[in-house]
Order: sequence, then structure tokens, then C-alpha cells
Amino acid sequence: MTTAPEGFDEAALEAERTMLMSLSYRMLGTVADAEDAVQETYARWYRMSPAERDVIENPAAWLTRVASRVCLDQLGSARARRERYVGEWLPEPLPGGAGMFANPPSADPLDRVTLDESVATALLIVLESLTPAERVAFVLHDVFAMPFAEIAEVVGRSPDACRKLASTARRHVRERRAGSAPREAHDAVVRAFIAAASTGELDQLLSVLDPDVVLVSDGGGHASAARRPVLGADHVARFILGLQEKRGSVMEVSVHETADGLTLAFAEGGVVDSVAVLDVRDDRISRVWIMRNPEKLRLWNT
Repeated sequence: MTTAPEGFDEAALEAERTMLMSLSYRMLGTVADAEDAVQETYARWYRMSPAERDVIENPAAWLTRVASRVCLDQLGSARARRERYVGEWLPEPLPGGAGMFANPPSADPLDRVTLDESVATALLIVLESLTPAERVAFVLHDVFAMPFAEIAEVVGRSPDACRKLASTARRHVRERRAGSAPREAHDAVVRAFIAAASTGELDQLLSVLDPDVVLVSDGGGHASAARRPVLGADHVARFILGLQEKRGSVMEVSVHETADGLTLAFAEGGVVDSVAVLDVRDDRISRVWIMRNPEKLRLWNT
């Protein structure tokens, strides 16, 4: 078993592990990938000689920089990995809010997303569309309030270039998230969706769906899921009613407060096998994201 080096006790190491998981999850979108990044970060720490560690004035800052570089490298190869992924890929939904991956907020919240929003499926999907450098700069600055001079050490660019990366990412996030319903309105529409779905009536379900609604499900090759997005209110409504008819007698439905607002979990025999996150715009559901990959539902069954 590896022990903490002299001058940096085990409690401090574990405290940093929580923060590094918080950072890595927001950068990579799944708990497993975040765990791998954090493990690699500590491996690099322990591979150094005592003399090399002694010259590091701030071990916590060193761990943060290295974890960020590891995430940057993983993001750079993510596209190739996703091309081999079976079906559609979605980020891992977290039960509850940001508590399990939270970090102390900055005293200056200007131009920063909230901790809860930063683990929301809706935001993580937008972050998937950014370049690796944009995503790292955005997460480090807008979520973790890291100065651009330090971000520059991570991405290998000047502070001004990192400022532009974060600005571009922020603009993209705002454009993609414009029109999203506030929490209270979102949750009201989710409740209306639950009521409409419970009737089993197509017209009732269509009344809460945006005409251009898109449904995406992620089975990862481990569970049945639509291989391609389901497009349009009629197709989405029929898809949902079909699932309900197929599993209605054994399906246990529960509603949870998460970073995305009210979220639906579906279980059989007490084991959650599906989680549905809904995105609401203009009092209608515009996106339905269904996670069925059991590897991304571990935290829902602990």
C-alpha cells in the first residue's frame, strides 16, 4: 500500500481527492473516467522521488494542474473512443445535486456557473461540443475560479489565449442554454409530463412535448436503447408510451431532485436501470435524455 510522502499527510491527500474528482467529472462527464484521471494523477505524484516532491511548494496546486492535464489528454482522445461507442453517448447523470463532487465556491461569482448547474446533464452535453482546451479553460475558470495564469500552465498557452478560450466557451454555453426554463417552471412541466404519461393517451403526452423534441438514450451496448435519436413529438410520444406498455407491470418509477431539476428513475426489483433527464423550454419538453448504461448508473444503486 502506498503511503503519503513526508510533509503531505494522508488526510490532506484524501481532501484533495474529493476536489480532483469534482474537477475531473466536470471535464470528462463520467465518474469512471474521472476516477481514472484522479488515479493517474496520484500515480504521477508517487512516481516522483522524495527530492522531486520536496521542491513542490504547494502539493494541492500541483495535483490540480496535473489532473487538469490528464483530463485534457483524455478529452483529446475522447472522439476516437466515442466513435467505438455502441449507440449514442451521454454524460453520466448524478443522483442528487453537486454535493458529492462539490468544492468551496469562489468569493467572486461573476461570470461563473453554479456548482449545481455545472454537474447538470444539460450543461455537460453542451461542454461536449467544445474543444478540449475550451472545456478545460471554462471548467477551471468559470467553475473553479482558477486564474488564467495558472490555466496557461495546464493548456500550454498564454494567459490571454486562455482568457479567449474561456470567453468563447462561455458564449457557446450561453447560446446553447438560452431559453432553458428556470427550476420551478421546469419541475412544473415534469410533473405535467408524469401526469400525461400516466394516462397512456397520445394526445395528453403530445401536449407537453415540443413539436421538435429529441429523445436520446444511452445503453452503451450493455442495455437496450434506441441506437439513434428519436425526432419529433409524435415519434417521441409513441416511443415513451411503447416503453410504458412494455414495462408497466414491473416498472417502479420514482422522482428525484437533481442538478437538472426533477428527474425520473425507473427500477425493476429495486434496481434502477434507467434515468430520464428532461430539458424544458417554453413550457414544453424539448429534450429527453435516457441513461440505460448500467456502468453509468452505479451511484443510483448504492
